[in-house]
Amino acid sequence: MKTDKTYKFLLSGGGTGGHIYPALAIANELKHRLPNSEFLFVGALGKMEMEKVPKAGFEIIGLPIIGLSRSLSLNTLKFPFKLIQSLFKAKKIVKKFQPDVVIGTGGFASGPTLMAAQGKGKVTVVQEQNSLPGLTNKRLAKKAKKLFVAYPNMSEFFAEEKIVETGNPIRKELFQDLPNAKEAKAFFGLDENKPVILSVGGSLGSRTLNNVWKANVQRVIDADCQLIWQTGSLEFNAIPEQIKQKEGVSVNEFIYKMNMAYAAADVIVSRAGAIAISELAVIGKPIILVPFPFAAENHQYKNAKALADENAAMLVEDIVAENTLASTAINLVKNTGKQEAMKENVQQFAKPNATKTIVDEILKLIEQ
Repeated sequence: MKTDKTYKFLLSGGGTGGHIYPALAIANELKHRLPNSEFLFVGALGKMEMEKVPKAGFEIIGLPIIGLSRSLSLNTLKFPFKLIQSLFKAKKIVKKFQPDVVIGTGGFASGPTLMAAQGKGKVTVVQEQNSLPGLTNKRLAKKAKKLFVAYPNMSEFFAEEKIVETGNPIRKELFQDLPNAKEAKAFFGLDENKPVILSVGGSLGSRTLNNVWKANVQRVIDADCQLIWQTGSLEFNAIPEQIKQKEGVSVNEFIYKMNMAYAAADVIVSRAGAIAISELAVIGKPIILVPFPFAAENHQYKNAKALADENAAMLVEDIVAENTLASTAINLVKNTGKQEAMKENVQQFAKPNATKTIVDEILKLIEQ
């Protein structure tokens, strides 16, 4: 195909990093392969994509869409009106931008954006991160040309002839040309000679993980370990200043240089979202997963158990985390034999070429 031609790509994914980062990974790979192309993102007003996407160098337009509450509330009553407004605005965006391909990675805005595109006969593709797709993606899949999935046996939900099992797209900069551990530890103001526990609770943070470290920071220090702690935006200001100022502890609301954090870490503690696991498997370091217990259909537990059953990760349930997680992490830091076994076993879950495969398929659609 002509790589110097200007193609147009409309992308929609947001609400959480699990939807935003796959869209950004796909956009960056397309931009690398087709440098003259134009890109436009569509997000939900007030959601984190409205900040993250521009920081990544792409233009974004917001829709007034909100989530559909499962219980009766004011938002339940507002939802149909917000959906109609969003569909109307999405149709105007599609008509004006005239994309060659529209890519949906999930989140509130993805539904009306792809519905509007499909209504105008545009080529659409869906990237589904989880083993259990949501209602919106099931509906969008009916008119989508391709469905990029991360798990096998998805024909239960989607038409088999459309499915391409790719794994989840992750950011290249997280695993390519990682800095060395000495440089990375210095970046966070830590001692290069002491091991590091990295705790990441997702873009908004995890109250459970934050409570664990608030109660156990001194215990980590006394064990001659260090902590890089990503609190999330909801609780950063609630972390006492004396904790933030402790030597050997780096407290961060959000970590933009995740490649530095991964390079510095000896052990990583994380929630068990699909994108988090995809990234961690490629990084290939010892992982302790604490599934979010209220995820739909308890899918985070299923994600974590799949790795734990293969000794590719340790699983600590949320309900016991405040009592056991700190000691589990410290013990794993001290057990280098277990670390090496986990590093080897997690490799079977790594799919570093997912983004390339997805873009290959998108380019085939353009050529057709």
